[in-house]
Amino acid sequence: MADFTLDGRVKVKTLKDEFKKNFGSTLRVYTNIKCEGEQASDDATLASIRAEGYSGGEFTVKGNMKVATFERRVAELYGIGVQVANADDTEFADDAATLMGAASTASAESGHGHNIVTPTATETAPNVEATAAELASARVRVYGKAQNRTALGIAHAYMVMYPHAKLEDLRQAFPNSLNPAREIFTEYKGDADNGKFGCYFTQPDELLTMGDGTKVQFAMMWTKPDFENIAAHAKQYGILIADFEKADGGAKKGGFRLEYLNGYVPPVPGKKKLKWWVWLLIAMFVIGTLQVFYDAITKPTVIEKEVEKIVEVEKIVYVDRVEEIEKNFNAAKFIVGKADLSEEAKFVLHDLAQLMEKHPELRLKLVGHTSSEGDPAFNQKLSEARAQAAVDFLVGRGIAAERLEAEGKGSSEPIDENTPEANRRTEFIIVE
Repeated sequence: MADFTLDGRVKVKTLKDEFKKNFGSTLRVYTNIKCEGEQASDDATLASIRAEGYSGGEFTVKGNMKVATFERRVAELYGIGVQVANADDTEFADDAATLMGAASTASAESGHGHNIVTPTATETAPNVEATAAELASARVRVYGKAQNRTALGIAHAYMVMYPHAKLEDLRQAFPNSLNPAREIFTEYKGDADNGKFGCYFTQPDELLTMGDGTKVQFAMMWTKPDFENIAAHAKQYGILIADFEKADGGAKKGGFRLEYLNGYVPPVPGKKKLKWWVWLLIAMFVIGTLQVFYDAITKPTVIEKEVEKIVEVEKIVYVDRVEEIEKNFNAAKFIVGKADLSEEAKFVLHDLAQLMEKHPELRLKLVGHTSSEGDPAFNQKLSEARAQAAVDFLVGRGIAAERLEAEGKGSSEPIDENTPEANRRTEFIIVE
């Protein structure tokens, strides 16, 4: 066994061969951090598939390094996903195993490995399509943007239907055998790494809230067979799936939306009988409220100040939200030299449209910027077209055109001369 150095000049095939030679294990390399879609070309170098905004670099790959550490390190440097599998590429390696021991380990608990081999013709695939009887009795349909987002929607649909469920109930309803690569549901404890490296959904509106208040995160990694497993399994609860493209009105942040079928109305969590001391507190609250109304009549200036505070707090709320949306929009990226909105960018703009609908006083100027590469005149037109594309999308979603402005500044206002990726951005400026 020998250690070797990984850097941006290494070709994908060379890296795979080094893994097999040194550790006896198989390495899968993807062009995205979530390990979705086709694997990277063997002829590509790591530098050529490095995601925008990641520095690249080198590090020594050692046999005693843990599988999870290696996968995380590659993600940190290159913004791409890698997965270590056993020697014959049939099971993912255990995250806790060393690279040297990965060739003979399996990723799931109790020794059950995650089968990543395509099913043979003799195997029976799960029946995802609903029968007429299942359609007639269905209660929720999930529209999702992608496999993992739709699977997330299935979990949320179950919690809508069973709001008192706890984590153990959820695990019993959707056992790990549906996706053995890792625990499907884990308690959320604010571990940012899980979301950053594509293991779990961790955004606030992606988390599941249990009946006891526990926040739970849902696995983000779903192969096609695993997704078909959970989609077929969900039918027993009256949950069906549909393609996102067929949904009207798009999807909310998180990439899914729910539609209630056959007159189904989700339950409202039951209320416990109030004890005498609770009624006492309510009575005290009512008395206090009457006092506030009295003060409002006798001291109107106090109420005016409170209203000013409420308005200021509400303003701070949407200012922060606009900043978050701007960050997510820029992370979605445009194709180099193009002004066409990606699907990821459209999802972010769906959120912005909802925010502007909620706050009719909110007006925005969208300012496009490019890096300094290329012709300045072309960059100027490109920045204008990108800003206008976002404005046109929002207007198409029902936002009044007079509440929006589009402006392009080309490459005239860089924020980091040494990092072109940082200069390719769109600013969302609140107009007072």
